[in-house]
Amino acid sequence: MHFHPVPAAQRGFSLVELLAVLAVAAVLLGVGLPSLRSLVGSMAASAASNDLLADLLFARSEALKRKARVTLCKSADGATCTTAGRWDQGWIVFVDSNGNGTRAAGELLLQRQQALGGDLHALGNGTLARYVAYAPDGSTRQVGGAFQAGTLTVCRPSAEPVTGRLIVINANGRPRVQKSVLDGCP
Repeated sequence: MHFHPVPAAQRGFSLVELLAVLAVAAVLLGVGLPSLRSLVGSMAASAASNDLLADLLFARSEALKRKARVTLCKSADGATCTTAGRWDQGWIVFVDSNGNGTRAAGELLLQRQQALGGDLHALGNGTLARYVAYAPDGSTRQVGGAFQAGTLTVCRPSAEPVTGRLIVINANGRPRVQKSVLDGCP
């Protein structure tokens, strides 16, 4: 029988070394993954709130430019307004010729936004639950003529505290976005 001597400098890893590296990698992944998930969710909420803010600013500028009432409303089909559901189903911007807050046949459609991707919720409080309407002077007005102000909230659904984006519309119709920690997101 012939035995070959084992060279002193072998290359490769032993099973124990490989298992140790995998254990360290698993621990690092376990610690980093929740933070990464939170970061991705925050970035998605930021992008969605910026889309909504851009369309609010567009609606306001169109109302000023056209000297006409321009409305942004929730829309599931990209053509008509809906009273059901949240803003994350999508929205449309249109010239509201009859001033009723709902798009009628023949009213000019200016912009449409499809449903928000991912697991984002967008909802409006009070007078912003269904629509935001800009008067020819750039202020927000309800169908009855009263001023319209409130907050649109964009967040990931959670019963726990979560970071979201608030789009606050003041009585003059100026929207702004602010990051906020919410008690939860329905």
